[in-house]
Amino acid sequence: MQSHDTFRSSDISPTAPPRPRRNDAEAALVEHYPRLVRLAHLILPPAPGRHRRVLAAHALVQKSLAGAAPSLPGAASGPTVPTQRGEPGPVFAWLRERIVSAALRAAARPGWPLGRSPLPAVLGLRLFPRAGGDDELALEAALATVTPEVRAAFALRALEGLSSRSAALLLAAAGVSAPDEVLRAAERLRSTFGADAESLLRGVEFDPCTVQARPTDLLRRRHRTRLTALVAAVLFSASAAAVLTVGPEPPTPAPPVSALAAASARATDPRFLLRAPAEQWSDTARVDLTQWPARGARTGDTALLSRALDAWARRTGVRVAFTPGTPTTPPAAPARLLFAGPVDDSAVVLLHDGGRIIRYAEPLTGRGGAVLELARADDADVTTGAAVSVSRTPLGARFLLAPWIDESAVRDLLRPDVPARALAVSADGVTDPVPGTPGDCRRVPALQVRSSTRIVEDHSFLLADLGELSPAHLTWSPAPGTGAPARQPREATSAAGLTSLARSACALPGLRGTGVRAVNRWEFAQQTLPEQAGRATWTCTRVESWDGRGRVVVAWEGPDARNRPVRVPGPTSEDTAACSRFGQHLLAGTYWTAPSGARYYLAAGSRALTTVTARGPVSAAVRGQVLAVRTNATGQVRLTGTVPGSGELRGWGEEQRESDGS
Repeated sequence: MQSHDTFRSSDISPTAPPRPRRNDAEAALVEHYPRLVRLAHLILPPAPGRHRRVLAAHALVQKSLAGAAPSLPGAASGPTVPTQRGEPGPVFAWLRERIVSAALRAAARPGWPLGRSPLPAVLGLRLFPRAGGDDELALEAALATVTPEVRAAFALRALEGLSSRSAALLLAAAGVSAPDEVLRAAERLRSTFGADAESLLRGVEFDPCTVQARPTDLLRRRHRTRLTALVAAVLFSASAAAVLTVGPEPPTPAPPVSALAAASARATDPRFLLRAPAEQWSDTARVDLTQWPARGARTGDTALLSRALDAWARRTGVRVAFTPGTPTTPPAAPARLLFAGPVDDSAVVLLHDGGRIIRYAEPLTGRGGAVLELARADDADVTTGAAVSVSRTPLGARFLLAPWIDESAVRDLLRPDVPARALAVSADGVTDPVPGTPGDCRRVPALQVRSSTRIVEDHSFLLADLGELSPAHLTWSPAPGTGAPARQPREATSAAGLTSLARSACALPGLRGTGVRAVNRWEFAQQTLPEQAGRATWTCTRVESWDGRGRVVVAWEGPDARNRPVRVPGPTSEDTAACSRFGQHLLAGTYWTAPSGARYYLAAGSRALTTVTARGPVSAAVRGQVLAVRTNATGQVRLTGTVPGSGELRGWGEEQRESDGS
């Protein structure tokens, strides 16, 4: 796991920091006071309100001096061991450990923050940090959903820069029973915000030392002042024995809305929806879903947008569907509006929150219920962010095309020699229905689109509808000897690419509903068959998911295009680097029967292999990338190949068989 440590001197040793003298502790506290208060503020829960949370953070830090050793008579104030200003030492480590422990205890105590201990006195004012941007609000909302222990681990790693081991030691010293589990949860949260986590934590949203001041209820304060003056006058005029009965004090005004509530309110308010300018996509280096303008006839329909956002946030009275691996959390910050309008007897709203696409649809006729769909869209680009499904009917699926798509057509992947049929598109960018794929694979329709010359020249590509909000991007990597760069995926719209895809297109419907982002067909080897039986192709099809996983199918295809590919048995892992840029070498084998009836064992490897060796029922070795041995043997053959500079390469499935003991 990548480290984001920022303070070299802030790690802790396996032993507890020594107990410092009070003078030393006070000097360190004064020097690092803002940093320590920020740490305490991050750990404390937001529930009692921002004002009490700010005061509690300051109180915890100020009370941390109580555990320091008494100063020696005549000792000077300041650290005993001089350190360069700004570089924390053992005294700071001791203070930090005490503050983390105290904050965790306070957060776990009913009626927190400080039990009987008084908060710093602030009369007539309410204090709270300045409001940050959407990213800070999203982080605040995310932190509010986890435990104080996870917030502490998150702060120690992202803000304090501690290593995992040092953070675990500190958390254990603070009384956390399972620090490793807490750190894993913190790292999952940290990975959501990436490299921005540290800068966000250092923003004004999380700074309890730079606060705004607002008055409390002025009318209620004036009423209380008058009541106090009245009581004083009555007491002065009455005798000392007089008894005055005063009614109960008016209730304390409710605390201001928490940051989490404020973020949720903004996220579900259609007034805060993000909208890109209509032509922004044509003059930006970031051509993706963030550049889509809001389109459709009902982008100004506040009631419809409110129902869509409310359905996403509450998910009540609506049927919810999502692709595998898609987070179903409610909105944490204002989303981007992509579309709102009528499509096929439904009012449809499309939203994008940076990592997901959200589709809301309600019937225009009043019959039937509303539907909410969520799908991942991590790092969608010019191809994977080129179309989004807006409607599905028996006639097919309609897509909203990206503003940078100039041309669109439908073609049958099984008939590469048949030209694509032009697809009509409305003024809002919604296509006519694209037919689905029948169960008997009589046809496999795909979208063929072309990007505008305003962003790239002569760029056309294929998209396959797999029943999800975003169609899958189809590419291919040509076989060696075609003049193509090594393992360079390319668009499959050329005659050679279309012919290649036609051999494996019938496997695409089997990927429906599995969260597919892209499919690449790599022809890693071609082999001349014995007995002049023609030429075979070895392929590796890699299916990339939106969650980053990759599934692989290795197959052998004979010279007759009418025959289906023969799958080579191998690993069934849901995540592998094989056939990606991190797994660029491949070796596979299979038995084959020639037209004469003779039986052979065939093997082939990718272009970098220099030797292929077979052991077991078949024993043979050759120089080069392909092997063909006549044999009557059966059983599993153990293949190895040599890759210069990389050592020995095992055949496809060999590592799994070895781990299984077979």
